[in-house]
Amino acid sequence: RGWHLWGCSLCWQVLAYNRLTYETVAQRLIITIIPAPRGELPFQGEFLVGNRNVEELLPTAARDIFLQATAGVWEQEDLQVINVTSALDRGGRVPLPIEGRKEGVYVSVGSRGPFSGCLTLAASAQSHFLCSLGQQPLASCYDTFAPRFSIRWCNLTLLQVWPSPTGLGPVWGSGVLEEGGDFQPPTEVPPHDLLPGFLVTLLVPLAVAALLCLLLGHLMCCRREGV
Repeated sequence: RGWHLWGCSLCWQVLAYNRLTYETVAQRLIITIIPAPRGELPFQGEFLVGNRNVEELLPTAARDIFLQATAGVWEQEDLQVINVTSALDRGGRVPLPIEGRKEGVYVSVGSRGPFSGCLTLAASAQSHFLCSLGQQPLASCYDTFAPRFSIRWCNLTLLQVWPSPTGLGPVWGSGVLEEGGDFQPPTEVPPHDLLPGFLVTLLVPLAVAALLCLLLGHLMCCRREGV
């Protein structure tokens, strides 16, 4: 408790520091990422949990409890946690060290079943309008997250991911130019007439310089005292 984690998928190293003692620990991990066997979940919702820190929702037991609460408002059973992100990484402010305030956590949940009417209504344009007025958004179901999880319903985001079409990839050659052949570029660029651009670039500065010379000569020769 009190540790904050960050890492990089390229360096394969996780560095943690203790918020109380500022002690740091580094650990090298090997992470294997494979695509889901049935593809990406088409229906995804992102919830902002205001009374939790990111390390409190990383354990599997805490995520299972959150999925059970999500199933009550989503009305689906095949829910999966896709991502857990601290609100500080999304532009949130560091909370004051009083009253046990938390940073906030964004939790992305996916399912193959559609959104419930309650979630759709909470993320509708009318609900966003009420949030802009400082009022509570519309909700037609019982909040199964309370009191364990405090959901900021004005920050609810629903996303429907459509499967990307799988097309044939490019056909790669041997990379060796055939003997006796000339390299042909893949596309031919039509010739451009560069004369107008050259004249504009040359004549416009000359015309400005000539006007400045005439103005300076008029001021120095024709505006002298006694003339």
